[in-house]
Amino acid sequence: MKNWFSKNLGDAMLADKQIDEIEALVHAAASESCNSERAAFIRHESEGHLHCEVKVYFSPELIAVAREVNASPCAKPSSESLGILAGPDDAWKTLFPDRTP
Repeated sequence: MKNWFSKNLGDAMLADKQIDEIEALVHAAASESCNSERAAFIRHESEGHLHCEVKVYFSPELIAVAREVNASPCAKPSSESLGILAGPDDAWKTLFPDRTP
């Protein structure tokens, strides 16, 4: 099984620039092929802290982008409260087939 990757961007109030940069990298990588498995997802997580942190999850097909932003290998994230950051429209169906809209 291929690894997913995650990148903690820290405080959500300060993550906008990093989000924009990652989104541009993913769009560039996704445009290289029409691969519905090239997508990045985003979630705000609090983990019991006062402020939430932004985490970006990269599908296994985005390994080059994940490495470029120093993301760490991780398990496939739960689709709960997950949003798509960048990638093709059919990425949800391909990467999370059990997800109910």
